[in-house]
Amino acid sequence: MSPFIAVNLGVRFLLELAMLVALGWVGGEIGSSWVIRVGLAIALPLVAAVVWGMFIAPKAPRRLTDPAKLLVELLLFSGACVGLAAVGHPWLAAAFAIVVAVNTAVLRLSHAEH
Repeated sequence: MSPFIAVNLGVRFLLELAMLVALGWVGGEIGSSWVIRVGLAIALPLVAAVVWGMFIAPKAPRRLTDPAKLLVELLLFSGACVGLAAVGHPWLAAAFAIVVAVNTAVLRLSHAEH
């Protein structure tokens, strides 16, 4: 594996973690009471992590193939971006979306397993 691909796989892992953090942040910002906000701050990243682990991760028990795998990835990352924009951080959402799009394109064009 080339160092370029290894770096991009590392970036991808950091983007996956950032997605979970963003979903937790969004969950903590929405809701009418603190109980709902705390519940969503826990539930949103938890659901995303379970979906990723079951269907997207390299060692997933039911790993999807493209185009379904790409669609699920896009839904999860888009959810984080839309959520960030919805809670008042549109520039952060846009920057995150751009980095995810570039990283996804690089990894897919290089046929790297991610």
